Amino acid sequence: MSTTDGRPEGPGPSEHTEAVTEGPRPESLVAVVPPAHTVARPAPTPGRKSWRLKALLGVTVLLLGFGVYEYVTLPEAEPLVRENPKSTALMDRRAEEAREAGKKVRRRHQWVSLTSISKHAIAAVLVSEDAGFYGHEGLDTTEVRKALEEAWAKRQLGRGASTITQQLAKNLWLSTDRSLFRKAKELVLAHRLEEALTKKRILALYLNVVEWGNGVYGIEAGAREHFGVSAAQLSVAQGAILAAMLPAPRKRSPSSGSRALWKRSHWIVDQLSSVGRISGAEATTARADIDRLLGRTPAADSGGADEGADDDA
Repeated sequence: MSTTDGRPEGPGPSEHTEAVTEGPRPESLVAVVPPAHTVARPAPTPGRKSWRLKALLGVTVLLLGFGVYEYVTLPEAEPLVRENPKSTALMDRRAEEAREAGKKVRRRHQWVSLTSISKHAIAAVLVSEDAGFYGHEGLDTTEVRKALEEAWAKRQLGRGASTITQQLAKNLWLSTDRSLFRKAKELVLAHRLEEALTKKRILALYLNVVEWGNGVYGIEAGAREHFGVSAAQLSVAQGAILAAMLPAPRKRSPSSGSRALWKRSHWIVDQLSSVGRISGAEATTARADIDRLLGRTPAADSGGADEGADDDA
């Protein structure tokens, strides 16, 4: 049908609009926006991956280089075969601490041979500090396992498992901190000591440099400082007390009244008796001497907190 002006007849504008709006929308016109959590990050460019790999490689090389440098610059043990060190890292550190505190530096130290030390005192130190000394090569794995088991059971670190060789390495050359890095160097140096020296030489060095009080180093100075006798004259009880002072000699002096020192001294005597180093009669006498020297008796010591926490590692 045509309109009067000749144009073909069709729906008006309003009718056309209504038809479009009421009809279904084509799917191609609906905007689909993915959830925010599905938006993928752009993959790292090859250049970024290469940079990270190079950085990691560089850090690894630096750490290895530092480790090699530390290893090769650690002191050698061969000079100690015949020479006694004039000083140790521990002695130097204690002197520095005294100067920092404005105190006079005190050092009592006298070298003696192993044959000039009471056999009872030597045995006491061995049973107390390193019963397996003659059977290991610097590291006592059995004692390490026991120490770890005890620490796990008590949920706290207790007495250390360092061998006499490790303690000697620390006293001679290392600091007093407890870092894992220092412990690693201690193990390396202990191995060097075991490789270069005999067991007797290691023991002699240890007994002559270990700390036995404020400014007191070595068993000769320790015996004279605390008991007024030479190392050769030490009795079973005196040797047990000196051994029990380790590893906290500045806290556990015989005049300190330390309950932990008294208990440890008795334990050492018990160990010496159980392994046959002293007779039953000698053990009985030593226990009485310990009570007299430390001014304690079992009856008077029935109460009070234990002082085991004063141990040093």
